[in-house]
Amino acid sequence: MKSIIQQIADKNRKQERAESEAIKAEIANPATSNGRRNFLKKAALGGIALGGLMNLSIEDTIAQTTSKVQRSSSPSELKITDMRYALTGAMGGTAIIRIDTNQGIYGLGEVRDAADPRYALMLKSRILGLNPCNVEMIFKIIKQFGGESRQAGGVCAVEMALWDLCGKAYGVPAWQLLGGRYRDKIRLYADTPEAETPEEQKKLIKYRTEDQGYTWLKMDLSIGELVNIPGTLVNQKFWQDNGTIGQWDGKYISYANTKHPFTQIQITDKGLDELAKIVDNVRNMVGYEIPLSTDHYGHFDLNNGIRLGKALEKYRLAWMEDIISWELTDQWKTMSDALETPLLTGEDIYLLKNFKPLIDIHAVDIIHPDLATSGGLLETKRIGDYAEEMGVAMAIHQAGTPVSFMADVHCCAATQNFLACEHHNIDVPWWESLVRMTGSQPMITKGFANVPLDSPGLGIELNEDVVKQHLNPNDKGFFAPTPEWNEKRSHDRVWS
Repeated sequence: MKSIIQQIADKNRKQERAESEAIKAEIANPATSNGRRNFLKKAALGGIALGGLMNLSIEDTIAQTTSKVQRSSSPSELKITDMRYALTGAMGGTAIIRIDTNQGIYGLGEVRDAADPRYALMLKSRILGLNPCNVEMIFKIIKQFGGESRQAGGVCAVEMALWDLCGKAYGVPAWQLLGGRYRDKIRLYADTPEAETPEEQKKLIKYRTEDQGYTWLKMDLSIGELVNIPGTLVNQKFWQDNGTIGQWDGKYISYANTKHPFTQIQITDKGLDELAKIVDNVRNMVGYEIPLSTDHYGHFDLNNGIRLGKALEKYRLAWMEDIISWELTDQWKTMSDALETPLLTGEDIYLLKNFKPLIDIHAVDIIHPDLATSGGLLETKRIGDYAEEMGVAMAIHQAGTPVSFMADVHCCAATQNFLACEHHNIDVPWWESLVRMTGSQPMITKGFANVPLDSPGLGIELNEDVVKQHLNPNDKGFFAPTPEWNEKRSHDRVWS
């Protein structure tokens, strides 16, 4: 059976040939005015079909000729035919995937920042031939291949792309498929990196609040800033590498890869005073109308987390994020009970079932899923809905490309207990231009993301030329064929 897209294409070609002849005839007619003749020539060049509409105004002609354009597909006949990827330079390497179908429409998803695109590619053989509109069924097929943090990147990328496809197939925004929206714009919190001087910090903050209009800030507050101040840390030299204690890269037995309770690094009273000075300086810059969150403290234990929290309580922080590792539920509860400042974690948690222990005992005040880890749009909405029933709020962590950002926007629009969504790439001038909005509104207006109201799926298309300019130097392929991932080679069922 021919697809509906092919049928429309064949019909349109016949109509266009007939209308082209009609246009040529009217242009050649001596009775045609010069203005009308110029319009017809421009219309013919632009591909606007005008046959049978010669007496209409330009506005009515355009309205009529676009009124029957089929912007969706035949959803019941959709089949997944391919999956490809492009590894962008965003956040050091973030892959965008594209899932293609037999009807010419495709969906975009994103593997979490710094995660291997093969997390997604290995799922290709599990989804080929399936109808992408059966989002929940496909998610249940592939969710066994996800895990904590970036191990979930592939499953979440596929889930995002399926909602994009499904929305395009039915001609509705993704938020509509999630049950509707609570809001038309999404409050963003601006990630603000550490600065070497108060003057540089003030410049970063001014750009965000005054120039860009953001109404919520998050700042780093690392014990790395204390390394060169004598008497501020205990046991730091044991962990130092080239004079630093870096949180991100290192051998298996290194500071970067040693969990918080096991470093035995402590912060002295002098160290607490120095960290409090940093927060005090920022608070004096922004005042108290702007919520101020903190993150990236370094690796130290529960007791030092409580001491730091108490030292900062007078600044009324919106939250303290990931003070210790997320899975230490009882320690989170102990810390939450000891502090007035709201506590938050969750960017590395996969699936609702792993959020439940924290939510059930109110170990944190705010959950913080990353859509590219938590399970995608629907699972994250479920996480938010469950937290709402338990009186726990939700913020969203985001640090990838505009693809996952827009997936976040749809999920945030559909979730009632949402507070704010992170924007991690404010200082990257080309980031937003990786995609173009397919609706009538820009992506971001004065610190708020606009919820797409008049475009299907995620409401974006790739700006391919821009993506090509910003591919990761280690992988310059641009949605190249991936036939080596077509064949399924295992029995995946997880029960006997």
